[in-house]
Amino acid sequence: MPVHVLFNEESERLLFKEVQPSDFESWLPFHEEPLSSQFWSGLPSDPKEACQQQFDRIFERYNDNLGGMNALYLKDTTTLVGLCGLLIQEVDGKKELEIGYSILPRYWRQGFAFEAAQKCKQIAFAKEWATSLISIIQVDNIPSQKTALKNGMFLDFTTTYHNNTVHIFRINAS
Repeated sequence: MPVHVLFNEESERLLFKEVQPSDFESWLPFHEEPLSSQFWSGLPSDPKEACQQQFDRIFERYNDNLGGMNALYLKDTTTLVGLCGLLIQEVDGKKELEIGYSILPRYWRQGFAFEAAQKCKQIAFAKEWATSLISIIQVDNIPSQKTALKNGMFLDFTTTYHNNTVHIFRINAS
């Protein structure tokens, strides 16, 4: 099993599973919604190409032990609602463990990103995977910034990451 993943964990409403190639069609609506990518430049304009790039990167991370996204399923219906996970990232030349999250548009504003991010934080600190965690959030992405703040993070600094101006939110282990 890859490191820094939450396969078979659960939160109040969500099951954390390994992303499977069969999840592609269920995740495609994320990339078909223009608002999903409005804050991040450099993504393919074709939704299928963008989704394929994301899936390729997810499986590459699993294989290279760089953490990974988990498929988030509703417990009661086993419906895919999003992706969330712990990702080893390099920011300004330093390796960091990031909490990354994306939710399908039809499930926005229902608290799923916070619930999943909070579970990632709890597991990462309980297993002592890092002394601090970050979230890399484009400077105009206010909804994701609110999720990070609700998860106990603070704005640490602003930098450029993959040609995007981003805020680095951080939380330290207590």
